[in-house]
Amino acid sequence: MNDILIVIRGGGDLATGVAVRLFRAGFSVMILEVDHPTVIRLPVSFARAVYEGKAIVEEIEAILIPSWEEVEKIIKLNKVPVLIDPEGSCIKKLSPTVLIDAILAKRNLGTTIGQAPLVIGLGPGFTAGKDVDVVIETKRGHNLGRVIYHGQAAPDTGVPGEVGGESKRRLLQAPVEGKNVPLRKIGDLVKTGEVIAEVEGVPLKAEISGVLRGLIYPESWVTKGMKVGDIDPRGIREYCFTVSDKARSLGGAVLEAISAYLNKK
Repeated sequence: MNDILIVIRGGGDLATGVAVRLFRAGFSVMILEVDHPTVIRLPVSFARAVYEGKAIVEEIEAILIPSWEEVEKIIKLNKVPVLIDPEGSCIKKLSPTVLIDAILAKRNLGTTIGQAPLVIGLGPGFTAGKDVDVVIETKRGHNLGRVIYHGQAAPDTGVPGEVGGESKRRLLQAPVEGKNVPLRKIGDLVKTGEVIAEVEGVPLKAEISGVLRGLIYPESWVTKGMKVGDIDPRGIREYCFTVSDKARSLGGAVLEAISAYLNKK
């Protein structure tokens, strides 16, 4: 195993973008996830391994492992281990050099500054110098990817960032609580008013035309108003299957923070 192990809490598309950049930079990386991830950009999320046993993103393969003892074996195979451990109980046992909270819950779900020599938090909910060493700005705009050593990231506004000139309308939200049954698949071109999925028989319709970029894992239980999909109005199908510009930016920021730490050390 590489002397420097990086543990990332969260395996969604942004966390995966960070993992991809770190992996390509030569670091040993592992992912911690929950037992039923609610990620929607499945083709570019290592969290998909929880459901399917493995996930390949831009030719990098992640493998679901049964316990933390399997981490070294998977890393030696030049792959990314994924472990179901929402509480992060394995962190103390693995003693990583870097811990990254990329859950993006808009609040801290238990990450503390003493869990690793370098602890990084993505987005709002963390204070640099208090509960993490470094905060990375995740809000689209001028400061996206800024490395913050004192203070917090911009607060969550509840308004999704613009993609192709669209913000809130590009999101698909569950109309009721229940089991989500997809009728279209990621990568499909869809039109305004088209039924994308059904939740307990209630249709979920697209508010704009574009390419279906994200959709929650089939048969997932969802709550009313929960984000379950995403339409990209730019209509470029290839974007569904590669790491996004935002995810790459965050990955670069994390790489900057880690490099700065290692140089000081």
